[in-house]
Amino acid sequence: MSENRLKYETSPYLLQHQDNPVHWWAWGPEALAEAKRTGKPILLSVGYAACHWCHVMAHESFEDPNTAQVMNDLFVNIKVDREERPDIDAIYMGALHRLGEQGGWPLTMFLDSEAKPFWGGTYFPRESRYGRPSFVTVLLRIAEAYQNQPENVAKNTEALVASLKEEASTKDRVAAGPDIRDLVARISRAVDREHGGLNGAPKFPQWNIFWLLWRGAMRFGDEDAKQAVITTLRNICQGGIYDHLAGGFARYSVDEYWLVPHFEKMLYDNALLIDLLTEVWRETQEPLFKTRIAETIAWLKSEMIAEVGGFAASLDADSEGEEGKFYVWSAEEIADVLGAEDAAFFARIYGVTPQGNFEGHTILNRLDHQTLLSGEEEARLGEMRVKLLTRRAGRVRPGWDDKILADWSGLAIAAVSRAAIVFDEPEWLVLAERAFGAVTTKLAAGGDRLFHSYRGGLAKAPATASDYANMIWAALRLYEATLSDRYLSQAQRWAAVLDRHYWDVDSGGYFTAADDTSDVVVRLKSASDDATPSANAIQLSNLIALAAITGDLTYDDRAAELTRVFSGAVARAPTGHCGLIAAELDLGRLVQVAVIDGSKSDLRKTLIEMSVPGAVTFFSETGSFAEGSPLAGKMSIDGESTAYVCVGPVCGMPVRQPQDLRKEVLIARS
Repeated sequence: MSENRLKYETSPYLLQHQDNPVHWWAWGPEALAEAKRTGKPILLSVGYAACHWCHVMAHESFEDPNTAQVMNDLFVNIKVDREERPDIDAIYMGALHRLGEQGGWPLTMFLDSEAKPFWGGTYFPRESRYGRPSFVTVLLRIAEAYQNQPENVAKNTEALVASLKEEASTKDRVAAGPDIRDLVARISRAVDREHGGLNGAPKFPQWNIFWLLWRGAMRFGDEDAKQAVITTLRNICQGGIYDHLAGGFARYSVDEYWLVPHFEKMLYDNALLIDLLTEVWRETQEPLFKTRIAETIAWLKSEMIAEVGGFAASLDADSEGEEGKFYVWSAEEIADVLGAEDAAFFARIYGVTPQGNFEGHTILNRLDHQTLLSGEEEARLGEMRVKLLTRRAGRVRPGWDDKILADWSGLAIAAVSRAAIVFDEPEWLVLAERAFGAVTTKLAAGGDRLFHSYRGGLAKAPATASDYANMIWAALRLYEATLSDRYLSQAQRWAAVLDRHYWDVDSGGYFTAADDTSDVVVRLKSASDDATPSANAIQLSNLIALAAITGDLTYDDRAAELTRVFSGAVARAPTGHCGLIAAELDLGRLVQVAVIDGSKSDLRKTLIEMSVPGAVTFFSETGSFAEGSPLAGKMSIDGESTAYVCVGPVCGMPVRQPQDLRKEVLIARS
């Protein structure tokens, strides 16, 4: 029966399209069977709930009865939430790149009835403009080619699928890795020295790049790399990309100044920025970074807690059909809320002008006044922000995608649990543990297997390698924070699932999809950077940590094998593998530091205020560490706070003075 089947789904993005006149299917065996039954090509449309241009194409084309009629007559139409099925999105985005097209969303791909791609693009307007043909013109041309040029279509599908499989083979010879010190220096030179971020626009936070720069700064004493990261974070924290009223960072800036954001807020960006800011604060003690971390975690707690205590996926860029409308201000409205005197002071600090800086309105920012003011002045500004936030609460809110994703949740849990220990905030640890519990209970698929997504009482979509890798990272961070064996045990069990169902037994490395994921035309495998770190990069870090914490050398063997597998890809494109390269810095020499009987000691304060990126740190009253760990059996000396610094399997002598600990840590991290 012809109908729009999205009304049966739980994804907020798919439900946004449930009333389209298009006869949408969700991705799955029924939709693929329909394509085979009818012999029609598949029109695959991929997007996500917070995507502005996805909304534009929906309003222009998918809500238009005439366009929908063409789609229904000529295609089996499948709609995919890229957040719910990142494995599907990655396959067809990869195919688009191989067609020489720039990626983005909405992703519009055309597949044969076997779900193999042959052509595609991103956004197509209803009427021809922006140098793009009209969507209906594209539909008619594709349908005509599919019907009358089957040989060309088959040639395209075979070439694209073969190319995707070839990338996943990783059968390169083992290649020498890059000189990491030189690589860090080269990347550092590409950073905008005034505004931060890589030179040019748009600008993304790009955690992988700045994490490697920070690691290089600490390892090699590279002051340029250190300043590149600090400058970037200052501008991000004070730019319009940051929500100065409620907290939280938008996905990216459309300009080179971090002023005008693409207003959607994604869980993963905020998680990764919290983590990087926490590590950089440890070295710099910069109050701005501490403030932004606290505000962003407060935003997670107030606006991003979904069902059963899990973290929600995103907030939309649009409200009332306009991008950013919820977030921008006029000078008149600010004066109305604050009064003339306070409004003048606020405007000077936050860049408010009568003409505005974004389509006649103002995006609040502190780019012209980056340093924090006196305590009294900041308190005054804080009172003003509360008033403005109260006024903003009366506006129509952007859409909220409240599904829980295992992979993004893992990043957030890892970041919040580390921040909880660094800043001694027990409530943050409770927040992280509650979110961990939400994933382990609501996304459980039996036998330590996970689903990828949960919403509305339903867990669905097969887990990807990133779901396990990121949740292992979360479990290890919670183990550091609590020394609870249940977190370490869970991390080990999930690592076993990755090895059993995702490891490429022919050429090594972890596939994106499991061996029993039945609806993918190819199993991708990559260690290259994306908006989030790759599963292979995160799992490399996890394996190194598991080996150090447990003393089980099989984890070290797997880690070494993982680096060999991708050595050719890294040698060809080192700047595209920053996350993996950063993790490799710990291979064979992971730093572990334990302060025993030192929950409030000077030793604890010393360690907290030193960045040791990648290190595993413990604060324990008793010194109860995993059997097999080089820390096993280590105790406090004479009942006084005692610290141990270990590099790889070897621990140094116990230290009881802050200056001695600082010296040992500086040696270990270099």
